[in-house]
Amino acid sequence: MFHEIPTTTLADILGKQQVMDFGIRRLWSSDRVAGPAFTVRCPRGDNLMLHAAIYRAEPGAVIVVESGDTDFALAGGNVCATAHRRGVEAFVLDGVIRDIGEIREDRFPVHARGIVPIPGVKKAVLPLNEAITCGGVTVHPGDVVVADEDGIVVVPQAKADEVLVKARQVLAREAEETLDQWQARHRATVDKLLDAG
Repeated sequence: MFHEIPTTTLADILGKQQVMDFGIRRLWSSDRVAGPAFTVRCPRGDNLMLHAAIYRAEPGAVIVVESGDTDFALAGGNVCATAHRRGVEAFVLDGVIRDIGEIREDRFPVHARGIVPIPGVKKAVLPLNEAITCGGVTVHPGDVVVADEDGIVVVPQAKADEVLVKARQVLAREAEETLDQWQARHRATVDKLLDAG
């Protein structure tokens, strides 16, 4: 359902508080992804719980990780390939990965802070699917995560149906308006604001 909705439209509806930090971005030119969040917390330098999550997340889920570590990779090619094989929609990581060539070749969507060649350790056992903070946004299990080339937006689960209806209405209105019509309306608005200033 949300695969058809651009993040720009969702951001206009939900506001900045639901938009992740621009530093988390897609690492290759993947299509828009959307799905319910499966949330993970990894301490700095440790990736155990992400590695556990790929076997516990349901197909279609977006695995979202709170980490903040840019020194050690949370995952590599085999972890991403396994997640992809098991039907995980994508990773959204407040951290870094490695093996980007393998991941891109497998066409598994990853949004993260970047790439580094050294992996983290596997020591810290923490609960899965609890509220986390990723890219400055609080993410609850089941929230809808939408990510594309413009960024990442988190739609609270309780508002998902309402937001989807609003987004479809906005897109329908935009589709009916020509560029000439938009330009005339836009110019009138700008001129009015300038005159008032």
